Amino acid sequence: MNPSLAVLLCFVGIGALFFLDRDKPDRTAKAIWLPVAWLWIVGSRTPSMWLGFGPASESAMQNAEGTPFDATVFGILLAAGIILLIDRRVRTYACIKANWLILTYFAYCLLSVLWSDFPDITFKRWIKAIGDLTMVLVLVTDKDPIAALERLFSRVGFVLMPTSILLIKYFNDLGRGYDPSGIPMNNGVTTNKNMLGVITFVIALGALWSFLSVLLGNQRRNRTRHLLARGILLAVSVTVLDMAQSATSVACFLLGAVLILATYLPSIRRRPGAVHVLVATILLAGGLTVVFGGQAGVVHALGRQTNLTGRTDIWAAVLPVVPNQFVGAGFESFWIGPRVEKVWSNLSRYMHVNEAHNGYIEVYLNLGWVGVSLIAINLISGYRGSVAAFRRNPAFGSLMLAYVATAAIYSISEAGFRSLDPIWVFFLLAVVGSHSIVTGAASGPGRLRTRPRRASKPLPMSLRVTNRPLAPDLSGGTH
Repeated sequence: MNPSLAVLLCFVGIGALFFLDRDKPDRTAKAIWLPVAWLWIVGSRTPSMWLGFGPASESAMQNAEGTPFDATVFGILLAAGIILLIDRRVRTYACIKANWLILTYFAYCLLSVLWSDFPDITFKRWIKAIGDLTMVLVLVTDKDPIAALERLFSRVGFVLMPTSILLIKYFNDLGRGYDPSGIPMNNGVTTNKNMLGVITFVIALGALWSFLSVLLGNQRRNRTRHLLARGILLAVSVTVLDMAQSATSVACFLLGAVLILATYLPSIRRRPGAVHVLVATILLAGGLTVVFGGQAGVVHALGRQTNLTGRTDIWAAVLPVVPNQFVGAGFESFWIGPRVEKVWSNLSRYMHVNEAHNGYIEVYLNLGWVGVSLIAINLISGYRGSVAAFRRNPAFGSLMLAYVATAAIYSISEAGFRSLDPIWVFFLLAVVGSHSIVTGAASGPGRLRTRPRRASKPLPMSLRVTNRPLAPDLSGGTH
């Protein structure tokens, strides 16, 4: 097919998807476009790269610092989000109060400016990291958070997923590249296959959830066209995930999909505590695989080497270089300066690596054991919150549980706890959203729809209120 015709068909298809999934304009605030635009950027490339004058680097974190133009775009989105949250200050304060553990982590990241070798860069990166939390709060404080979340998946997915296929198929100079070993890989709208994999799997999980919410939920107007639009998004997302060939993202999508589908089983919905058994079973199966020597078989089945495609070599090279085991090098500061040259000198095949390819080790390098402990606490808190949210709103809680679980698994072989990373944004959403529904912070006009209370049993005839006058007792009172 001619590339120009392919571009035209892609744009027409995107427009058709938006048309099919349209809804009442006043159902959510127009501010939903802020987190949508934020994810368009962190889930693809920076504006300067799309315009052709940005630096070509390996991750969104480095890209975000590339040009003053990019800094201006991020700054505008962040400022708009903060102004909006000030306008919604009642709901914003309630959400912040309910999520003090996340705030503690961000406060510690800010404190690390004091011992960073590059305090100015650390502070700038912290400001950008606050943007992730700001966009999550914009979603949670919306007047209808569930509808806002559905629109987020649609608007982000309708643009990034078809465009990725277009670039891979018809614009190889943009949609394809080579890994450090010289092997061709599909980038799509991102800069490498891992970035394409992570934005695709988080959107695919959201597409699955929103499709099921329409398919199995209460009857709604225009149900058929909503099912068609979200079904197409799910199919296209799975196609892009297969094209990305990112083993970690594929495994995380399968895990999250199993959790979401399993929570729709009547046996689990009647007994929400069974979610613990489901998660424990998955973890136990993985642990037994490692204990009884099945690790190599599983790794090869996912398309990796037994050394996780060189990741263990990277871990061995970076761990001895951390400047302080307790507090680390400072927030997002490890991969700056002379220490990087020392890491590269110990690596031949992966000498230009700029991340540890393990979320927990990445946090350790930058924030030490204190940072790792705070991440672990927030993982536990997020899991407990998502299970508690499942008891009140099973559909919403199942999605939040999937994002917490997949963030924990994804970060074993990728740096999943870095700012301006899609999995980190959705992990924050899971934690903040879950605690907000449990504590009632998202109440009022934007209250998350919860499971209706069971009707109380009818009172016995002897206890029912009647219009008869109450008979006097022996003491002259009433009973």
